[in-house]
Amino acid sequence: MGTIRVYYTSVSGSREVKQRQAEVLRILDGNRLKYELIDVSVSERLLQEMRDKAGDPDAVPPQICNGEDYCGDFEMLYEATENEEVSKFLKMTSIDKTVREEIAI
Repeated sequence: MGTIRVYYTSVSGSREVKQRQAEVLRILDGNRLKYELIDVSVSERLLQEMRDKAGDPDAVPPQICNGEDYCGDFEMLYEATENEEVSKFLKMTSIDKTVREEIAI
């Protein structure tokens, strides 16, 4: 499994962006998943990288990837959570889930 990467911004005037970022982290923490935070506000290159992975030149944080594989944005993760399909959304294999469960014990 690759590393779960959350593209976020530490500098935002948007309450909605801040709330969505907090909810993404809450969902990942609630599922006991390790992740890496990538702050797109520190570099135009990181912002462009996030948008390239999302396939949307206007994409805003938070955006979620598993390694180099793009998973989706906040709304897609929220929907996956409601449908109890977070592992599927994050493109985790059954082997990955077993390893995560063993580590959690």
